[in-house]
Amino acid sequence: MNFLEAVRLALDTIRVQKLKSFFTLLGVTVSVMFLIAVVSIVEGMTRYVEDDFAGRILGANTFTLRRFPWFGNNVTAAEWREWQRRPRIYHADVDFIKSVLPSGTRYAVESQRGLYAGSAFVARQKQVEVHAVEGDYFTVKKYDLSAGRTISQQEYEAGTPVIVIGEEVATYFFPNLNPIDHDLRINGIPYRVVGLIEHQGSLFGQSLDKLVIGPFQSPLSRLTNPRGDIGGLLVQAPTDVMMNEAMETVREELRAHRHLRPSQGDNFVMESSASALAFFATIKTTMTIAGTALPAIGLIVGGMVIMNIMLVAVVERTREIGIRKSLGARRRDIMSQFIVEAATLSTVGAMIGIIFGIVAAKVVSMNTPLPSAVAPWSIVAATLLGTTVGIISGVYPARRAARLDPIEALRQE
Repeated sequence: MNFLEAVRLALDTIRVQKLKSFFTLLGVTVSVMFLIAVVSIVEGMTRYVEDDFAGRILGANTFTLRRFPWFGNNVTAAEWREWQRRPRIYHADVDFIKSVLPSGTRYAVESQRGLYAGSAFVARQKQVEVHAVEGDYFTVKKYDLSAGRTISQQEYEAGTPVIVIGEEVATYFFPNLNPIDHDLRINGIPYRVVGLIEHQGSLFGQSLDKLVIGPFQSPLSRLTNPRGDIGGLLVQAPTDVMMNEAMETVREELRAHRHLRPSQGDNFVMESSASALAFFATIKTTMTIAGTALPAIGLIVGGMVIMNIMLVAVVERTREIGIRKSLGARRRDIMSQFIVEAATLSTVGAMIGIIFGIVAAKVVSMNTPLPSAVAPWSIVAATLLGTTVGIISGVYPARRAARLDPIEALRQE
């Protein structure tokens, strides 16, 4: 019996013995389904973070100077106390850092906070994400406008109460209206809308279109940071290499400005896209380990089921084996037949699991903030994994079949 004939026989077995085949394939199918679904979600989140999240939150070739990190986990109580003792970053620090930045870099000041806003066109207030900014903020963040204009340099310097708003803010507070030149009240103070930012979408289910951006020198800075400090200083360089050079320059100059000794650590933090990706790498590893543990156990169970089913098949087909041996079939022919059948059954189960896994990942993506992306390598790996499980599970039954005495086998009814 050649390879293709053994595969055909295995497929015929699945078709004829549907119930037994269902239970044979169930373990491998479910395990591979979970494996593909988990890998697809992790892959989708990886692409999302690398291509979208880090770039849109932090900006390309950009680092942010802050008092303590935005990204990180497992913060100890001692670390948190140390962060609270750090000096705040004030506008005077910004003026100093601007003076030492390499040529060609851009900067932007940002402080942000969730605040309630209202307008004359809706009765109910709603919380929005307010950003008090200055410098090249719109360029660094790559915010394009669909209507109106950005904030001018004169308005930044004078602290003029003007704002640029996101699409969600415009839709809620100015229904069926062009928001340009209308007022949005924040903490009782009216701010004139001068621009509308293009649709930004969402990140992990959080809307990026409910933002309000105004000059740092306006009353917004007192609302976002009542102590008079800033949330962060964004620095953008033309290239990644220049960004690293700018980071080192700022670190050295700021340490000297704060009179830190060489033995002392930084009392500030500078975060870039690499910081966000390093934080996500930890989450990715945890998700991958947790998400593959259950499928691994399921594959072991599925392999044991296939082994038991194949052992039953050996008993049921004892006479067939005796006939084949009497006609000249060698031990390796019998072994290869049963191994190919077991591998075919397991591979079919893996392929069904791949289809279900892709569907499950898409369903999760459609109904939750978790993105998904099917990695081609995961399909190949799942198929090979299913085949390997079948081969390993079929070795013992195949060896048992190959060792049957042909005369004794022919006597079997």
